[in-house]
Amino acid sequence: MSFTCDDTYVYLDYAATAPLTEEVAAAMAPYQVGGRENILVNANANSLHTPGRKAFAALEAARKTVATALGATRPTEIIFTSGATEADDTAIIGLALGAQEALRLKGALPQTPHVIVSAIEHDAVLAPAHKLETLGFRVTRLGVDAHGFVEVRALEEALCDDTVLVSVQAANSEVGSIQPIAQLAALTHAHGALFHTDAVQALGKAPVNVNAWDVDAASFSAHKLGGPKGVGILYLRARTPFEPYMLGGGQESGLRSGTQNVAGVVGCAAAVFDAQSLQEVESARLRPLRDYLYAELTRLDGVDATVEVEPGSYDFLPNIVHVLVQGLESETLILRLDMLGFGVSGGSACSSLSLEPSHVLRAMGVSTDRAREALRISMGRYTTEEDVHRFVDALKQACNWE
Repeated sequence: MSFTCDDTYVYLDYAATAPLTEEVAAAMAPYQVGGRENILVNANANSLHTPGRKAFAALEAARKTVATALGATRPTEIIFTSGATEADDTAIIGLALGAQEALRLKGALPQTPHVIVSAIEHDAVLAPAHKLETLGFRVTRLGVDAHGFVEVRALEEALCDDTVLVSVQAANSEVGSIQPIAQLAALTHAHGALFHTDAVQALGKAPVNVNAWDVDAASFSAHKLGGPKGVGILYLRARTPFEPYMLGGGQESGLRSGTQNVAGVVGCAAAVFDAQSLQEVESARLRPLRDYLYAELTRLDGVDATVEVEPGSYDFLPNIVHVLVQGLESETLILRLDMLGFGVSGGSACSSLSLEPSHVLRAMGVSTDRAREALRISMGRYTTEEDVHRFVDALKQACNWE
């Protein structure tokens, strides 16, 4: 069975994944040829022979590019993973266990180490946090307000002497709320705990600089930026307490074992470089499209904005629009719009097959019934003004299906 989309199909699900860009494809092209030429440029980067050293050079050049783009102090603070899920898992478990061990060596280990995560984190953070509970940690899931924001005062109240780690996402993948990461990190550090942020959705859409944020760790994904799938990044600040999660051959300075995907890493570096270089221009282009969609869609009967986004607002991502369509479940709307030639989603792609309403919306106080009416429109590099104008007409038709 094969599926095809013609040239008129409008893809509006960039928060799930972004199409591979021409620049990334060009960067990866030398590593995608078959036969003898491929092994000469895409060998195991840990081998000592000439092809291995060439692959290692490409790997380290990519690491330097990513480190510079993200504001890391040194390239060795960049760890390449199989994706953002692994980066999140590695960060949450590795930092918590690392902090626990550091306190044990100092003779200051609390009886029950404490971890804080926000209630609207991606499951790649919530699941390892739950795993920590089975290992004897106490976990607080920090609530958010009706617009998806973590309140600084709420974090301050949740922090205690036993807190070893806090993880709050930089931007939410469903409603687009952008958190005050630098402020939250500073508060966390004042209590002597480590701070991690899942910055997958923020990169390329909002200013990202790990040094300016002063975070101990941050997670990123290549495919959300127009890079290849199966490649992620964990920024880990030098000398941060950390217990490796992926064990084996000791690659990535012993912090993430496994033979590196050189072609994917090269593509990842190209995607990160482009995303950071174009962030300001692209955000300025997408923000009016976001505002237009909110204005036009909420004029339709039964369509309500999930969050209040003021025109021109920098508090929300410039590429995400989230609405609730009264009387129509997400799955129905998505399929109708797909038949009309528009690709959208109901929320996080990682849980799109679940019948349960979004945990993000529930944490924001949206009722179960209303949460099932969610529709997320997310734009990106190839989204045009004509695309969003056509989408408004398509949603009118989908809501009045006969």
